[in-house]
Amino acid sequence: MSTTSTRSLISLCATSEVPEGGALKIERDDLTLAVFNLAGKFYVTDDACTHGPGSLSEGEIDGEIVECNFHNGAFHVPTGRVTAPPCMLPLRTYRVEIVDGQVCIDRQTAS
Repeated sequence: MSTTSTRSLISLCATSEVPEGGALKIERDDLTLAVFNLAGKFYVTDDACTHGPGSLSEGEIDGEIVECNFHNGAFHVPTGRVTAPPCMLPLRTYRVEIVDGQVCIDRQTAS
């Protein structure tokens, strides 16, 4: 049996919708996510900052770091780890697959 048949991929957006060096907020089911395009590689995290009401898709991106637009805390996008206070809790990240030009996640691979 193929492992693909047991996974439930969620299509978020076309790769062309996320500018290089930018992010896009996506709401699917009960998830509010930020899709990042960093040098042509796509990453998905929860959109909400773990410290306050900031939207990370609206934050400032510098390399692999996103700075929250609310209290200026920062996170490493690929891993979700905190890189600047006042944030203390890491971001939830999702494993990304590109399928037919679509950015997809398997919500069961969140970390």
